[in-house]
Amino acid sequence: MAAIPPLCDFGWKALDANLIGADSQRHSILAQAGHNGLVVAFICNHCPYVKAVIQRIVRDASDLKKLGVGFVAINANDAAAYPADSFKNMQLFSRENAFPFHYLHDADQTVARAYGAVCTPDFFGFNANAELQYRGRLDGSRKQEAIADLRRDLFEAMQQVALSGQGPREQLASVGCSIKWRENV
Repeated sequence: MAAIPPLCDFGWKALDANLIGADSQRHSILAQAGHNGLVVAFICNHCPYVKAVIQRIVRDASDLKKLGVGFVAINANDAAAYPADSFKNMQLFSRENAFPFHYLHDADQTVARAYGAVCTPDFFGFNANAELQYRGRLDGSRKQEAIADLRRDLFEAMQQVALSGQGPREQLASVGCSIKWRENV
């Protein structure tokens, strides 16, 4: 079932955590920031929404790095109930898609809960002061293949953040599969 997160709570401060990455090393979320900002993306391995856009996520993360905006992805899904989202499969998914960013495992789901993540994909774009400026979609493609001239919502918003420190006031929410929460938490 598709889930839709709330729109941007401008100025909300990014939270840090130290999580294990698909590279088997621990990484601080905030250490992934560039000098102009950071995108924190909640994704997973099995979601058809993520699978449909993963190459565009990779492209946008690479393009944002050139603008001084860092990128990190986090998988918080319950791997016991959804084995396709296991740590081992995270490693495979990140290699298969040549992630130019760290893919972190939020095994106890505390980071996803603290951020208020709702779906995969769910994007949080922060400025250089770690203040939330974007909580919207990657683009308008949803689960379909993108048309050639599709507007790059996340990229354009974070480009604006890199230049001005402020995100666009009009944003369209991301849509995706709901986060697969552990039941006995």
